[in-house]
Amino acid sequence: MSRRPRRRLTQFATVTLTAGLLAAVPTSAQAQPTEQQRQQAFASAAHEFGVPENVLLGVSYMESRWDYNAGTPSTAAGYGPMHLTDLLASGGGTEYDHGTEDARGDAARPMSVPHALPPAAPPAGLQTIDVAAGLIHTSADALRKDPTQNIRGGAALLADYQHQLGARDDSPSNWYGAVARYSGASDTDAAADFADEVFDTMSTGMTRTTDDGQLLQLAATPGLAPARDQLKSLGLTAKRTPGLDCPHTVACESVPAPYQQIPPNGPGDYGNHDLANRPQSQKIDYIVIHDTEGTWDTAMTLINDPTYVSWNYTVRSSDGQIAEHVPAKDVAWHAGNWYVNSKAIGVEHEGFAAHGTWYTEAMYRASSKLVRYLANEYDIPLDRAHIIGHDNVPGTTPATIAGMHWDPGPYWDWSHYFDLLGAPFSHDLGFPGSSLVTINPAFVSNQPIFTGCETAGTPCPARGSTSVILHTAPSDTAPLLTDAGRHPDGSSATMDVADVGSRVETGQQYAVAGAQGDWTAIWYLGQKGWFHNPKNARTAQPAIGKVVIAKPGLATVPVYGRAYPEASAYPATVPVQPIVPLPYTLSAGQRYSAADTLGSEYYSATTFDVSQHLVVRGKTKYVQIQFGHRIAYVNANDVLILPAF
Repeated sequence: MSRRPRRRLTQFATVTLTAGLLAAVPTSAQAQPTEQQRQQAFASAAHEFGVPENVLLGVSYMESRWDYNAGTPSTAAGYGPMHLTDLLASGGGTEYDHGTEDARGDAARPMSVPHALPPAAPPAGLQTIDVAAGLIHTSADALRKDPTQNIRGGAALLADYQHQLGARDDSPSNWYGAVARYSGASDTDAAADFADEVFDTMSTGMTRTTDDGQLLQLAATPGLAPARDQLKSLGLTAKRTPGLDCPHTVACESVPAPYQQIPPNGPGDYGNHDLANRPQSQKIDYIVIHDTEGTWDTAMTLINDPTYVSWNYTVRSSDGQIAEHVPAKDVAWHAGNWYVNSKAIGVEHEGFAAHGTWYTEAMYRASSKLVRYLANEYDIPLDRAHIIGHDNVPGTTPATIAGMHWDPGPYWDWSHYFDLLGAPFSHDLGFPGSSLVTINPAFVSNQPIFTGCETAGTPCPARGSTSVILHTAPSDTAPLLTDAGRHPDGSSATMDVADVGSRVETGQQYAVAGAQGDWTAIWYLGQKGWFHNPKNARTAQPAIGKVVIAKPGLATVPVYGRAYPEASAYPATVPVQPIVPLPYTLSAGQRYSAADTLGSEYYSATTFDVSQHLVVRGKTKYVQIQFGHRIAYVNANDVLILPAF
């Protein structure tokens, strides 16, 4: 890609803008009221480089929703409102490089710890920060730290793409090809999906206050007719694969995971998933949201390795491209809990949780379309008891709790994601004083300071989060709760970004255990957990639902990480799987949010020969509850289910 000086770009571009956009030379952003400076920065950059202002705003919204994100990189190593990427600084690895979690989660057929790949060179077209820096004659560091310069760099890139296309009509509709190229997509379908989302946003308009208090508006421009034929000039390939279990509104390709034996170890050594016949054999109850902690290319390499783990889908950060790996009828190895794996679809999202803290709008939108489609296809409720993070999956036994993963992390915007799913949490409002609450802080202003995003013990940058921290008393200075699974020595949980032992997440529901001033207590891992919930800035809202309590006469009720059958349900050919309680109990007087009542199941699949696979079903019933940060199960015979108003 050539690096043309700014003077040539501005000579090429015209400054005629559409109705409703600024036509005069903009004044300095610094001269504007503080909350309007970013709006003015977009107007100034649009004028300087001859990019229609609504195009520039639309592209930025699809990347970052105009946020600055405290100058931190996204999970795909993009910086600033224009998401200028610096993959050379992002590192490498995968989600499964860390911790001791067995992704398959079945002691009857344990896996070895997966291997890591060395960092790969960034794909062509995705190291945009250096190109933008060259175009506007500044440093890459300035583009990372200064949102105004970042916007100028993004505008220069768009103008350069438009120039290379040879487009001469500078109406917004004629910038479709440049917008598609900005996505970084290598195929026409993903590039077109990104550009279509941008132009849809331009058509409908958008107003939003950013994470650092900037009020921005993209005026609606109805009737846009983008020049989609420009895609032919980008030299991209077509990758959309027909017949996949994907919505037609997303770019979806097939990158199949291998199901094959691994010689010479016999029929019990195979990978990297299990064949099944869901939902006929087992109902699919969950969709598990993951973060790859690696690049798209790394994920595509590893999913083809029969000795590695597997998941059903991957979503790319830059443009929302989706790859299907394991059909939903089969069981992928991803969640670290075999019961959950056998009842779930796993969706990985390209990202670097250790190096980045936010996700692109393109990824959120593509993922939400996929998950909404899958939820409808397999009758999965759109709530946080069924659309869960990997961090919400319980350990199978006391020994596995500490090694369970914590992705997609505290910066995944669950509230925005459920808005895109068409199931906003505000629809579940209960009456004031309800005995059940839905956690729902304001993402932008809710900024708990975690540690260890890059260096152990070092505070992470302050930025919006969907996590709310619990204390042992109604005070910010009170200790955090204890988690007997993560901290068996009895010590308190920590603010380490990976420690979920005293943390609740947006959309999760909990039973109220008390209130004092601006503080609310909930039942959590057998304890009262207090969180700040002031009247003028609620972090939780009253909800309607169900709760469980211990049956009269029972002092404590065991809690489990899987809903396995009783021993008598297993045929002689299938080893009995022990029902092992977790190191917590539900005590008399406590209440926990209840989801479904479930039958007990175990999918026996320990050999390559599918004819030997069998679903074992028992008579035991379980109730799924929100017990801590993670879901859990209790025997239905041990509890009563009550309405919560």
